[in-house]
Amino acid sequence: MYQRSSHPRSGTAGLVSFTLTALALAIASERLHAAETAGQTEHIEVVGQAASIDQALKEQRRSDSIKSVVHADGVAQLPDENVAEAAQRMPGVSVERDQGEGRFVSVRGLGPDLNSVTINGTLVPSPESERRAVALDVLPAELVQSLSVIKTLTPDMDANSLGGTVDVQSLSAFDHPGLFYTGSSEASYDQNSHQTSPKFSGAISDRFSLGDGIDNFGVAAALSWQKRDFGSDNVETGGAWDFERGARLEEFEQRDYDISRERTGGGLNFDYKPDDLSSYYLRTLYSRYKDSETRNSTSIEFAEPQAAAERGDADGKRKLKQREETQEIQSYVLGGERLLGLWTLSGQAGYSRSSEDSPGHIANAAFSGADDFAGSGFYDTEKPRLIIGQDFYNPDNFSLDKVDWEKQKTTDTEKNLRLDLARDYDLSGYASQVKFGGKVSRRNKDNNLDAWVYEDFDDLGLSDEQLNLSQFQKGKVHYRLGEFGPGISSSAIKNLIGGLDRADFYDETESRVNDFKMSEDINAGYLMNTLDIDDWRFIAGMRYEGTEFAAKGTGVNDGEFEANDSKRSYHHWLPGLHARYQLDKNTQVRAAWTKSVVRPTFGQLAPGFVIDDDEATFGNPNLKPLESSNLDLGIEHYMGRAGTISAFVFYKDIQNFVYNTDVAGSGAWVDFSEAHTFTNGDSAKLYGLELAYSQKYDWLPAPWNGLLLGANATFSRSDAQIEGFDAASGGNRKRSIDLPSQSDTVGNLMLGWEDDTLSLRLSANYKSDYLYELAAINDKAHDLHVDAQTFVDFSARYSLTKNLQLNFEAQNLTDESYYVYAGHGAYNAQYEEYGPTFKLGLTFTHF
Repeated sequence: MYQRSSHPRSGTAGLVSFTLTALALAIASERLHAAETAGQTEHIEVVGQAASIDQALKEQRRSDSIKSVVHADGVAQLPDENVAEAAQRMPGVSVERDQGEGRFVSVRGLGPDLNSVTINGTLVPSPESERRAVALDVLPAELVQSLSVIKTLTPDMDANSLGGTVDVQSLSAFDHPGLFYTGSSEASYDQNSHQTSPKFSGAISDRFSLGDGIDNFGVAAALSWQKRDFGSDNVETGGAWDFERGARLEEFEQRDYDISRERTGGGLNFDYKPDDLSSYYLRTLYSRYKDSETRNSTSIEFAEPQAAAERGDADGKRKLKQREETQEIQSYVLGGERLLGLWTLSGQAGYSRSSEDSPGHIANAAFSGADDFAGSGFYDTEKPRLIIGQDFYNPDNFSLDKVDWEKQKTTDTEKNLRLDLARDYDLSGYASQVKFGGKVSRRNKDNNLDAWVYEDFDDLGLSDEQLNLSQFQKGKVHYRLGEFGPGISSSAIKNLIGGLDRADFYDETESRVNDFKMSEDINAGYLMNTLDIDDWRFIAGMRYEGTEFAAKGTGVNDGEFEANDSKRSYHHWLPGLHARYQLDKNTQVRAAWTKSVVRPTFGQLAPGFVIDDDEATFGNPNLKPLESSNLDLGIEHYMGRAGTISAFVFYKDIQNFVYNTDVAGSGAWVDFSEAHTFTNGDSAKLYGLELAYSQKYDWLPAPWNGLLLGANATFSRSDAQIEGFDAASGGNRKRSIDLPSQSDTVGNLMLGWEDDTLSLRLSANYKSDYLYELAAINDKAHDLHVDAQTFVDFSARYSLTKNLQLNFEAQNLTDESYYVYAGHGAYNAQYEEYGPTFKLGLTFTHF
């Protein structure tokens, strides 16, 4: 069911009530289980969902960090297209979606750029030009053996995340006792586009004997391919409301997306264990994500801002964007470990490369209406519907005005080398270990954009007939949110501009200002000690990270190009203290105090700038990194197979958080009317409660002994202060905001049932509304917020034979939409519908 954010408390109260009920049920069921099994030898046959949950909980229980885990079988059993959607099932984790698919991961209310992603222990750089966040929809779920979200960092880990580190581990031959292979085929049907799409995946692993060893060398390979055809329908105002005159709309746009998305992923891994004292590995992963998108749109700009149901004159346009974009991620990790008496030596060398390539494409082709469209208006402020005459749908009334043509290539590479040395020793009769080491990493990010603007076609001798939309018309657009009219042919646009001299239309300003080269060299070292005292485990240590940053780019100052090179360095000492206490064999308490640091995004650090008279837009290479002091405290109780209940509180004090602002009227920009950039805030606070419960009711009488229940909820609050110039008062002004991308409530509910042949799972994911984008310091009404969302998915597995399984999955059963509003939930900034997706497949597994 679609939930409006104008009533956020009802969703929060429901999740709180459910969680408390689940906690009570867990306690009661644990007591009943204990009573029924008293004096008996416990024997539980676990298959499918329960087995994967139990395996993940064991890893979570043993960890020195607070983390959540999903294992490969668990990923396969969730109706998830990619790694991001698998991660969102964990406590404290939510995702940002793109075209209905999970894309970026948020942890404990902190935005995706404040978290890091590693594959087999090495950092994954971002394919996108302005971001640090890694779009995890690039990684097919089938290539993952385990997925962890680490929320407290020990000193031997990179300190580059405020919310958490998403760690992806790929398949190893030592995950299975011998020959293992699996293959699956699938067809998915998208209800919005009425398209059916194929998917194939497989994995194989085996062990071999080398030298005098037995099964000491392992090889594992995985491959996945999917092509998905789908689409969405959108209407958006971008927040163009005049609230000073009673919520009148200035303009809005209707968009229809047709997308073909192809994913290809592969991994080849080697493990070698020559003896009991040493082990070596090579992990490789390649993933390719290709998006072909066609976007037809119509836009209306009213001569005067209008209220709903009012009529007036309006300018109309029809537009086309057509592009192909390919993102690639490559990761190679070579490492090993060797026992040298009481010493353990380990090391790892990693190389990762991400890229995003958008070859020459139509960034925007705009056709303008010949005359004003009189008597135009709209109704419905949440999903604006166009009121307009039939002239708007006649292609003869539009002619080509401008074509923007672009191509862009971004590369981001990261190379690192790590060495660790640990020694076990006895401290006054207690087991202890000292560990120290260092790491060097070298990161380089390059962006190259070329842009051309084709306009003033009349001056080129083209006739009105040649420019008329009827010459470029392509069918009728299927648009679920109202009447749309004709589509636009991309090939006809390309044929027209293909006959022109491209050099005459090159946009040097747009091209040069967006080009940059940035490097980030980090040298790190640490010292830590682990001490076990009876039922206590303590970890204390210090990490040092020194950063050298350089940026090269170009700006334009009133038409003149200027080079802008920047260099700076900074140093961080990051202490950490972890404690774990075993209350009894099934219950443990955890506490951690840590410090972490995150560098600003590359878009925020960009050296490019544009100064045009008294208006300026620029990045800020001198931004300080974000620093956070983190406190975590919680309790975990484990209840047999696949059973746990936990509660954690967390608090984060964040210094130097970054936000966008207008600095006109101050400092070097005192004479400017606009000067948009990024700056550091003083401090922000984030605190919350994280609850989780999981249980398999295998002691109940059949058929209830197949029931599984899982639930988690995270309740958080944030507070940050921003400052900016207020033109009305002529001075600086402050106001309080929530941290961007921070939802107060995130929750998951899973109800499952399984026996030896059938497995069923119904899951729901809820995320409350959150701040998306800030407006001016004195214009809170135009802040953009993303509304609450609840996604409901269903999956079923039926074993036709011991090795052959029939799979059915249904995603977004409630047809949840994506809604962004300006200031108040009644006023649209963006609304988008996707529709449900249904999948049917076969999986063959041998092990």
